[in-house]
Amino acid sequence: MESDRLPGELIFYASVFDPDFEEIELIPSSDIHYGNPLCSKKHVLRHIDYLAEKPNRLTLLNGDMCESTLKTSKGEIYKQVGSPDDQWQWIAEKFYKVRKQIIGVTDGNHEGRIYDSCGISVSRLIAKELGVPFRAEGMLHKISFGKGNSSHDNKPYVYWAYFTHGYGGARTAAAKAKKVENTSTFIHADVYGMSHDHVVNAAPVIYLIPDNRTHTHSENGFTVGKISAKRKMLVKTNAFVKWGGYAETGGFPPSDLTTPIIKFAGTGKPMVRVLV
Repeated sequence: MESDRLPGELIFYASVFDPDFEEIELIPSSDIHYGNPLCSKKHVLRHIDYLAEKPNRLTLLNGDMCESTLKTSKGEIYKQVGSPDDQWQWIAEKFYKVRKQIIGVTDGNHEGRIYDSCGISVSRLIAKELGVPFRAEGMLHKISFGKGNSSHDNKPYVYWAYFTHGYGGARTAAAKAKKVENTSTFIHADVYGMSHDHVVNAAPVIYLIPDNRTHTHSENGFTVGKISAKRKMLVKTNAFVKWGGYAETGGFPPSDLTTPIIKFAGTGKPMVRVLV
């Protein structure tokens, strides 16, 4: 029961989409940093327009949507665009037209500045305005769509996606990718998404899982079973901030302004692909 859940305890959310969808694209939205003078609004609006073109394109707002610079934090408070209140409302306004395609909202460390300062969660405000699920720490989502899975006419394809904003600092691409790999050892999913580091990376990991079904070996009479290969995709997402400012003075590389596209197959065999 909901009342038995401890604060911050992991639960999953679930969405059932059109059985006629032959695939779903999951296109993460993160690290927009609206309010940062180097935020590329052109790329943000193009990203939202792409989502709006087709109903089978989903997104998850994975933190640092707002710059949220305070007097006590890093960043250029005198150059940021608008107040933190202006910033979260801009995000909610721009994403409103694709609200039915947003499967959830998580917190980023920049929104966390506001919460640490005054106990107000701007990410929760965005989620409430859009009418979508919110979980600060991360979100596990069950995505069901299509039909014909395992040759059953009415059986949908089911995928699990876990997203969390990310943490800490890292200088190399390998160190940044390692963080999402670590997370994939804690929880089962088909795809794991992590943001925060502003560098795109996508890698498959293959693992072997035994099939519960058994049969008698024709030669030795022992009970045996098959082993299946499964794939999970590890994805690091982009940022919408051009190079300069804090990134330049801190020696960080430029961000990739184009987000990866995660594709879930709704025909044939279940499959997850990532286009970068």
